[in-house]
Parts: sequence; structure tokens; C-alpha cells
Amino acid sequence: MKKGLNLLLLVTIIGLGYICYRSIMGPIEFAEERSFREKAIIARLIDIRTAQVEYRNITKAGYSDNLDSLIEFVKTAQMPIVLKEGELDDAQLERGLTEKKAMEIIAKAQKTNNWKEVEKEGLKNFRRDTSWIALLDTLYPQGYQIDSLAFVPFGNGAKFEVATSVDTTKAGSPQYLFEARTPYEVYLTGVNDQELKNLISDMKKMGRYCGLKVGDVEMPNNNAGNWE
Repeated sequence: MKKGLNLLLLVTIIGLGYICYRSIMGPIEFAEERSFREKAIIARLIDIRTAQVEYRNITKAGYSDNLDSLIEFVKTAQMPIVLKEGELDDAQLERGLTEKKAMEIIAKAQKTNNWKEVEKEGLKNFRRDTSWIALLDTLYPQGYQIDSLAFVPFGNGAKFEVATSVDTTKAGSPQYLFEARTPYEVYLTGVNDQELKNLISDMKKMGRYCGLKVGDVEMPNNNAGNWE
């Protein structure tokens, strides 16, 4: 009888010890795993932001609200690179010479094979040549898997949510906005469900988005991430 009680007491002590251990280590392990996963997700969101900025610059329109379309754009778009040789000096600028006028003079000389005006204006060593390179090779390292851009790391196939809007509250030109985001549930479910609930509850109390996102469709923030 006594032996059985001692065994029961030992099991109880071990059980309580394990509960105490988990109460301490559970939050620590959750925080470590969250940090590990969010590093990959933040890197992906930064890559999305990079693509969106170039989409905006090249198309001269708003941001893309569809990641598949954005990926196709990055795959096919080309970016101009201007090779410059020579600069206009103060005297040339004072005469009203601009880069555009200089190139028009050079283009005329190339067409007529008459270089007198080029020499007169001191443009003999002035060049502006434009070449085109693939946007994908410019934005990302060689071998970058652009098709993975839409997918949330550790998200079991889930894609980032994307939204766009136009801010017209200020005078002047409308300001285009975009947002790419993913909630905690997408990439943290199953790690520690109680700690996940605690995290979401804390974020809601602070009025913050429960997950990671870059940009904002309600308030211009210069395309910043909520981790920055």
C-alpha cells in the first residue's frame, strides 16, 4: 500500500514538474520558432515590395492587386539603363544647352554625317546610350525563384493577401497605396495554439494587425513593414 502511494506521489511530482517546465519553456520555444519563421516571411514581403515599386515606376500606374500578374510582370519586363559619358559644363548650360538638346544635335550629326555643330558646342565626347536589361535579373539574385513570391513561407501553400487603394485626401496628385499581408494563423498554427491565442489577443488590445504586413491601404506609410 505504502509502495503504491509512493509511486503515485512520484508520478504526481514528475507530472507537476513537467507542467512547470512547459509553462516556462512553452513561451520561449514559441517565440524562437516565431522569430525563425518571420525572418523568411519578412524577406518575402520585402521582395514583394521591391517588385511593386518597380511595377509602379515602369507602368506609371498604381500598384498591382494581383500577385500572379505582378510575377508575370517581373518575368517579362525590361528596365532601361542609361550609359553616360561626359557632362555639360557651366558655359554650355548658360548657353541654354540641355542634355535633350545635346542628344538632338548629336543625332542630327549622325544622320547627316555633318559634325560641325557637335564640335562647335563641345559635344565631341558627350554620349547617352540606353540599353535594356531584364527586370528579374536587376531586382533579385541569379537563380531567384520568382514563382515563389506569392507564397507564405511555412504557410502550407497559402498565398499572401494583397490589396491596393488610392488616397485622394490631400491636395495634388492622388497617392497610390498597396498592402501585402499574412495573418499569424497562416504560419503559426500548430506551433503552440495557446501562445498563438495569447499573441493575437495582445495585438488586438494594442489595435495592431495580427500578423505581418508591408504597406498600408488606409494610411500612407511609405510602404513600410509593420516590423520596421
